Amino acid sequence: MFTKSNPILLERRKMLRLNMTPEEHKIWKYLKSSRTGYKWRRQYSIGNYIVDFVCIEKRIIIEIDGGDHLEKIEYDRKRQEYIESKLWKFLRFGNNEVRENSQGVMERVYLELSVS
Repeated sequence: MFTKSNPILLERRKMLRLNMTPEEHKIWKYLKSSRTGYKWRRQYSIGNYIVDFVCIEKRIIIEIDGGDHLEKIEYDRKRQEYIESKLWKFLRFGNNEVRENSQGVMERVYLELSVS
């Protein structure tokens, strides 16, 4: 299920890890500090897709969407359908939501962790 050897995906993941948005950085600080009690990874490959944050143990994915996602609606829909078909829970937040209500975003993440 996980694609680790695809050189194109490996290079894209590396680039995404180095170029985190401020909103991704904000959420990553919460996740990596172990406040959730679970291990998280970022820019992780599932099939031929890369996701922003993943908790493998709970099968939860967090996506932080910026303005460029408005141009990729169909791609994002297909990616989410594929990932959900593999029994992953998909949480999607917009940049504005993270900037204006990061505590609310994390409360939703905690809620999903408790019910998964």
